[in-house]
Amino acid sequence: MATIAQADSAPATLARASDIQSERGNPHWTRHPGDRALDTIPGDDGWPVVGTTLTQLADPAGFNQRMVAAHGPVYRTRSFGRRGVNLIGPDANELVLFDRDRLFSNEQGWGPILNLLFPRGLMLMDHDAHRIDRRALSVAFKPEPMKAYCDLLNRDIAAGAQSWGAGADQFGLRVYDAIKALTLQTAATSFLGLPLGPEAERLGQAFTAMVQASVAPIRRPLRWTAMGKGVAGRRMLVTWFTRLLDERRADPGQDMFSQFALARRDDGTLLPADVVVDHMIFLLMAAHDTITSSFTTLIWHLACNPDWQDRLRAEAAAVTGTTPGGPVPALPQDALARMELTDLAFKEALRIMPPVPAMPRRALRDFTFGGHHIPAGTTVGINPAAVHADPVLWPEPDRFDPLRFTPDKVAARHKYAWVPYGGGAHMCLGLHFATMQTKILTHHVLSRYQVSVPDGYAPRWQAWPIPRPRDGLQLELRRIC
Repeated sequence: MATIAQADSAPATLARASDIQSERGNPHWTRHPGDRALDTIPGDDGWPVVGTTLTQLADPAGFNQRMVAAHGPVYRTRSFGRRGVNLIGPDANELVLFDRDRLFSNEQGWGPILNLLFPRGLMLMDHDAHRIDRRALSVAFKPEPMKAYCDLLNRDIAAGAQSWGAGADQFGLRVYDAIKALTLQTAATSFLGLPLGPEAERLGQAFTAMVQASVAPIRRPLRWTAMGKGVAGRRMLVTWFTRLLDERRADPGQDMFSQFALARRDDGTLLPADVVVDHMIFLLMAAHDTITSSFTTLIWHLACNPDWQDRLRAEAAAVTGTTPGGPVPALPQDALARMELTDLAFKEALRIMPPVPAMPRRALRDFTFGGHHIPAGTTVGINPAAVHADPVLWPEPDRFDPLRFTPDKVAARHKYAWVPYGGGAHMCLGLHFATMQTKILTHHVLSRYQVSVPDGYAPRWQAWPIPRPRDGLQLELRRIC
């Protein structure tokens, strides 16, 4: 932490801190081949100095549509200071995510974006190192801990949702903000084994600063920049989690952090403290930021489609035995599989707005795709959001239609047409936790409230790095029990 702690005061140290994002600080990385090596790839270098960075950040979906229309599904950009190649389509998703031949590096793809903020997160690890730590961390998602998480989620989500509106029968709510606060609290009780007190706001602000810094055009952690604020947020979280880790190793519980604190590698050794802390920070971010994004997308579309809202509410009532006007019971773990319509609706929300819209890698060797030779060291990006909106794969892609995910329709589609959780060895470790939490959220929110859209309201969304409504998503809620 010394390097980062000094990053606000010394230009030379700033340069060293920034090196962790590049080959200079990572001599084992495959060297970028140089911009001229990609001359044969069709594309656009954008403006002098900034390249395509600002255009891409301003409207990722529109930018991709224009590039594919002009250059095809393999195109070149120049974002964040150097040229890279984007591969668009389900075949590209399969090539990169399944990665049969270990052709791509997650570490070297995500590292330039996340190394100052979420170093050594599981998503940033490769091959054997990834396999070893993933196996160690997977103990936290085994049946017994998952049962404990389910009970805690029911308790905390019920209490949080019931408190909205301070008892009013009808009220407006910034749904994204309310869900983000709730999921941070539920993540703390499920993952850390403690309720958050006054520090909740500081922790939430730190995570927000770190996520927003990931796509900051200025990559050095100067105090006044988004990256500087993100690095400061990380510094605070490392201090907080390190202190908590010592407590958990001395007195473990059933929470996820205790499971990680005691996790061992194949040789029987405990994961080092700094590794556990880095994994925990990354997973806590994923658990509340990505779930908040996905559930907000779901509740928005249910507000716009009251017929589906009614169907999911009726399903929850049938599964849990909820009666009109009566108390809302918990959704037990053994009933989760019966929330079939909720599962379809959640998958459709993930299609419309995947929480990780684009995924970078670095090529470790030369390869050919779509008739184009792409040299080793090239940054290669795939775009799940673009594939999820392809009308060839998804007729009327802007329409909310959960029945796209019935088994017969899934079987008829390309396996990699829907990849909100990634794929291959890096398939999201917490996907079952995310599905469980979303079903519990849906049950407790819809069993208590009718959700509707104010007249004339149309939210604007920030697409990257994790989609969110710019105004917090102002919806109307009417209490029904």
